[in-house]
Amino acid sequence: MRIILNGEEREIEERILSCALCELDFGDAVVATAVNERFVPASRRSAIALNDGDRLEVLAPMQGG
Repeated sequence: MRIILNGEEREIEERILSCALCELDFGDAVVATAVNERFVPASRRSAIALNDGDRLEVLAPMQGG
């Protein structure tokens, strides 16, 4: 399936967001996610199905001052 990850086209096998994050090597990383510009809390990722052409944004929190 083709998705857009942070602005770049990617091919993935997994259709469930939590599984797709593992496939994309985000695993247990603390990140914020949005699908098609809608925020998805970590607690809901296993309930979100991705579709061909979806836009997935994955952002890591910034640290520092």
